[in-house]
Amino acid sequence: MRALDRLPHKVAAAIVEFVTVTLPIDPYRLSKPLRFEFEGWRVARRGDYRVTFRALTDGHVLFIGRIEHRAHVYRR
Repeated sequence: MRALDRLPHKVAAAIVEFVTVTLPIDPYRLSKPLRFEFEGWRVARRGDYRVTFRALTDGHVLFIGRIEHRAHVYRR
């Protein structure tokens, strides 16, 4: 929730809609798997922002890790 508070209002609203409506429909089609130390995580794009998440095997429960600008999302 803190990540959303730092985003511009229009961007935050678009990401909330993306994460709650669009992404749960087919998270594997809308994202790419990450590799190496991020094995098991996936990343989905929404404009200039990236949403990192883990999906359970059924794909209906998503654990959101980070919501960051694309320039910052892969930094620790």
